[in-house]
Amino acid sequence: MPPAIFLLGPTASGKTALAVALVKEFPLEIISVDSALVYRQMDIGTAKPSAEVLAVAPHHLLDILDPAQSYSAAHFCSDALALMQKISAAGRVPLLVGGTGLYFRALEQGLSVLPKADEDIRERLLRDAAALGWGVLHQRLAQLDPQAAQRIHPNDPQRIQRALEICELSGESMTVLWQQQHTSPLPYRVCKLVLAPPQRQALHERIAQRFQNMLAAGLVAEVEALYQRGDLDLQCPSMRCVGYRQVWQYLAGELDYAQMQERGIIATRQLAKRQMTWLRRETEALWLNPLQADAQEKARAFVLKCLEAIPT
Repeated sequence: MPPAIFLLGPTASGKTALAVALVKEFPLEIISVDSALVYRQMDIGTAKPSAEVLAVAPHHLLDILDPAQSYSAAHFCSDALALMQKISAAGRVPLLVGGTGLYFRALEQGLSVLPKADEDIRERLLRDAAALGWGVLHQRLAQLDPQAAQRIHPNDPQRIQRALEICELSGESMTVLWQQQHTSPLPYRVCKLVLAPPQRQALHERIAQRFQNMLAAGLVAEVEALYQRGDLDLQCPSMRCVGYRQVWQYLAGELDYAQMQERGIIATRQLAKRQMTWLRRETEALWLNPLQADAQEKARAFVLKCLEAIPT
C-alpha cells in the first residue's frame, strides 16, 4: 500500500513548523486535519499558517467553508481520502497534520453507523438546556451513556446534544454504536508521528504565550467582524472554537477583557488535555518532544525510513 504520514499533536505543540520543514526536504503534501482551519475569516484564532508559509508548503482543506456552515468527520474523510489518492497518483506522499483526533480516527478506522441529525430533537434539547442548563443534560447523558459522559466535558454542549440525540434516535448509546462501527480500513500504510511535550507545564506556557500573541495580532477585531455579521451565534460550530467563544462573550459584555484572556487560555488548556487523552492511544507512533533540539532530526529520519519502504 502507498504510505501516508500522520503528524499529530496537541494545540501549540509546533506541528505546522515541523510539517513545513519536512515538506521542504521530502516529496510530501500537507492535508490539514483540523476542524477549525476549514473556516474562512478565522485566521488569527486558529493559528492558520501565514501566506508566506503556504507559499512554501501549501495546505489542503484550509478556508473551504463559511463560518455559518458545519463540517463533520464524514465530510473530512471523504475530502481527505480523495486528496490522498490524488497526491499518491502524482507520485507524492500525503502528510496529514492536525489535532482533531476524531478526524484521524474516522479516517484510519472507519465511521460508525450513527443516525442523521433530527432538528426536532435538537431544538427540544436546546430548550431543555436553556431551562435546566447543560450540566443537567450532561447528568442525563451519564445515566444513558456513562462512557460517553466521561469522555465529553460538561461544558461541551455540541457533543452532549449529539450524544443524547443518538440515544433517542437509535435506542442505543453512542458508545455501543461506536463499538459496532463498520470498519473500512484506510488503503494506506500509515506512519505516525506525535509531537507533544512530556511535561504539561511546558505546554501550558506555550498555550498562554500563543493566546497573548493572538490578542496582540488582532484576535478581538477578527471576532468582532464575525460578531457584526448577524448570521452567527455561539451555537455555530465555528464560534465554539476555543478563543472565539471567549472573545464573543467579551464583545457581548458577558466578560471583561481580563476574564476573556483568562478563560481563553483555560479553554485552550482544556482542549490540549482532551487532545492528549486521544493521543495516548497512539502507542505505535514515534513520540517527539518539540522542546528537544533533535526533534526535527528524529522526525526527518522517521520520514526517510517511511519513504524508503515505497516499492519501486
